[in-house]
Amino acid sequence: MTTATPDLLTVPEVMTRLKVGRSKVYDLIRSRRLVSIKIDGARRIPTDAVRDFILDRIEEAA
Repeated sequence: MTTATPDLLTVPEVMTRLKVGRSKVYDLIRSRRLVSIKIDGARRIPTDAVRDFILDRIEEAA
């Protein structure tokens, strides 16, 4: 059984998806509200992490 590798997004891609600036994305990463990994110094965010972040914000608003 193989596990699918999650799709990874760049910071600019996350900026576009969330419609926020670069600083906000890094603030979310720093505060651990948005999961990310580093690959050779490049920050990558799993698409699932972005989805989970959005779902959490929706739950908080309800």
